Amino acid sequence: MMTDPTMQETPARVLRYWLEATGGLDDDPTAPLATTFECDLDQIVIVRGIEFSSLCEHHLLPFFGVAHIGYLPRGRVVGLSKLARSLDILARRPQMQERLTLQLADAITTALDPIGVAVAVVIRAEHTCMSVRGVGKRGAETVTSCMQGAFRDDAAARSEFLTLLKRGV
Repeated sequence: MMTDPTMQETPARVLRYWLEATGGLDDDPTAPLATTFECDLDQIVIVRGIEFSSLCEHHLLPFFGVAHIGYLPRGRVVGLSKLARSLDILARRPQMQERLTLQLADAITTALDPIGVAVAVVIRAEHTCMSVRGVGKRGAETVTSCMQGAFRDDAAARSEFLTLLKRGV
């Protein structure tokens, strides 16, 4: 039995944390993307700097960072917050950053059917399994990308996406 009053609620807090951190296991990441709006835009839509946190599936320690998402709409666009919601669903599972990047791109491709299946996802994250244990390298970032369709096959499209990520347009 815990006798320190500051620790008495700790088991309940830990349980709430784990329920929250793994709350995306049973959720469909395409569900938030189901509602779309008609739009004639056929140029890149990008949402940059979407913050997230997840759990490393190997150490159950957090990793956190930002995701950048781009797609070429095909007559319909999705509410911008819905892209962040899909990311949150996937991030609230034990994950590998590499898989998270691919799963997010696949969810967007499945739900939005973009032109030429053109979806790009870049994720930059710091992994506490690397910074607080093992080699102890704080500040090291891991960058992953998944380019699909035109962003993979067309150097100009890929370059435009990456250029728009770099500058404050």
